Amino acid sequence: MALTTNVDGCALVFEGGGYRAGYTAGMANVLLEEGIYFPFVCGLSAGASNTVDYLSRDQWRTHWAFTGLADDPEAGGRMCYLRGNGYINGDYCYRGVIENGVAPFDWSTFAANPADMRIQSFERDTGRTVTWGKSDFNNVGDLIDRVRASSTLPWLMNPIQIDGQTMLDGGLGKGAGLPLWMAEEAGYNKFLFLTTREAGYRKKPFTGAKLQAMLRLTSKYPFMREALLSRAERYNAETERIEQLAREGRCLIVRPDVMPVESTTFDKDLLEASYAMGHAQALRELPRWREFLFGSSTAGPRTRPVPQRVLTGDNRRIWLS
Repeated sequence: MALTTNVDGCALVFEGGGYRAGYTAGMANVLLEEGIYFPFVCGLSAGASNTVDYLSRDQWRTHWAFTGLADDPEAGGRMCYLRGNGYINGDYCYRGVIENGVAPFDWSTFAANPADMRIQSFERDTGRTVTWGKSDFNNVGDLIDRVRASSTLPWLMNPIQIDGQTMLDGGLGKGAGLPLWMAEEAGYNKFLFLTTREAGYRKKPFTGAKLQAMLRLTSKYPFMREALLSRAERYNAETERIEQLAREGRCLIVRPDVMPVESTTFDKDLLEASYAMGHAQALRELPRWREFLFGSSTAGPRTRPVPQRVLTGDNRRIWLS
């Protein structure tokens, strides 16, 4: 049976935030469990992972992406950094887990999904914000390399080359980490925005020793330096703009009740707890979401498919009979 969408005229937007996005992965899975399918989805950094996993409609992978690697020594940490693979091992966490079968990506469902999408990255040496949609991906390798490009945190991950350019985290580009503009550019004026920061959060500029270290580390990369220096101001201004959209009734901003992890948290128990908290919050807030999306707190699809896959002790899939 052909895949369809069932939300009319509203885009789904995922903020990034490293492992904080495990909280919104729990929310994404509630949407999948309920059979709520958007016509357009966008995100950046860790939100790019949520974007493509949601569009592949894979509840297992949506959960696993932010919990399954926490106890894998190949995925990151101090020893990984000392081996030259970055504090977060981008080669392993993106292509590697697909190629070795630990976390296959459902390319066929992703490709068949009629929903459109965008993710974004930042060209280190030009300062250009680059976005990609489904027409830019010919296979799962094209897709996952660009998800990684969107997620390449400066200094924590080794950069990746795409089309001859060194790519860094999309949060350095337009929107300063808030990707709603991509949905607007696609023609949408209504948005469900799943964020990873608590209410009232504003980004602080670099100061003191952190500022001096950043200036030293970016001495050869003026566009990267400027993006980092201006990011707090740009992020805060975009936050104000999006909050105005919410006041106008055009954007439903979903903020975490409490964010229990940081972007680089590797503690599996904390990450599982964060995912569970996001899932529980989404279930509590579903009536409000339905009101915004469908006009009534009880409207819209209510399908809750039986999961086909579960997370096992060795982080692999098993098929249920």
